Amino acid sequence: KFNSGYGSAATAYGCRAWVNFNGTGTVAIRESGNVSSITDVGTGNYTVNFAVNMPDVNYSCTSNAVKGGGAPSQSNSVGAYYREDRVLVSGIELYTVTFAGSLIDPTFVMATIIR
Repeated sequence: KFNSGYGSAATAYGCRAWVNFNGTGTVAIRESGNVSSITDVGTGNYTVNFAVNMPDVNYSCTSNAVKGGGAPSQSNSVGAYYREDRVLVSGIELYTVTFAGSLIDPTFVMATIIR
């Protein structure tokens, strides 16, 4: 607990893992924290493997992706999601999907794990 400027000491919940990776071709981590590797499961499907396991599966994952190719638009925006049955202490499986609902390998995939 610490006083983070809100007037009283409170429990702080930290980022336990994060990653920014290229999802096209041979997947490659650009930068990360507590992520040992990325597994390319198939088109638009990746497993983010943690270097140190989470204490349980009750964490929060925020993820996003972009196809690349210039200014944000509907043609290059991609949703990044996870399956609730693939949230593990050792990692999390992500899916990247176009607005039309097709799986896609985007240029940028990012995820943040809070616990």
